[in-house]
Amino acid sequence: MTSYVTSSARAEMSELRRLKTLLPPELQSWVTVEGTTEVNPPLLRCEEIGKDQIEIQIDLVKWDQLALDQRNLLFWHEVARIQNDTIPRDGWEMAALAIGLGGAVGELWVQDGLLLLLALALCGVSGYRLYQKNNGDKQVKEMIEADEKAIALATRFGYSLPNAYKSLGSALKALLEQTPSKRQRSKYEMRLTALKRSASKAKAKVKGSREATP
Repeated sequence: MTSYVTSSARAEMSELRRLKTLLPPELQSWVTVEGTTEVNPPLLRCEEIGKDQIEIQIDLVKWDQLALDQRNLLFWHEVARIQNDTIPRDGWEMAALAIGLGGAVGELWVQDGLLLLLALALCGVSGYRLYQKNNGDKQVKEMIEADEKAIALATRFGYSLPNAYKSLGSALKALLEQTPSKRQRSKYEMRLTALKRSASKAKAKVKGSREATP
């Protein structure tokens, strides 16, 4: 039993070290890769752990069930989100909303019109920012953009363009099959549709350039 646990721990550490080598050089000094210890965590998650420091957290149990190429492309998707600056950060919005609501209730009591307007304005701004951060269409658009960049990263690390598309597509299909949430499944389906369109355009572009070559 001890031998199995030790072997498993070594395999996990080896995988984390391997993934760190897949980080572009410009990210290696401020992006770290760690296994998560949470109960029922997401497969992958990026988290800001300090000023100019990002951590990619991985559920290594679920991760181990995926093929190597699938892991690589999903990892590069997270890297692309970091490069695109679209990872969620601990914002001021919730605190501001709470302060604004508290202030509005207080000013209703003392009947100070100017302060009431300021409190309501604070509620409005923070509420709108929260809506933007949690907007489903915006999230899917950001994911699709990260998928495109993941393909580019894969080719930078030696993948052919067809293999990069194939690996990411198979990874998304695997996640789709494992996801019971209808809302999350819908996001994967939209990403797959966009990926297929992108692959078709890339294939047509390559074909066109070949035909144009004498």
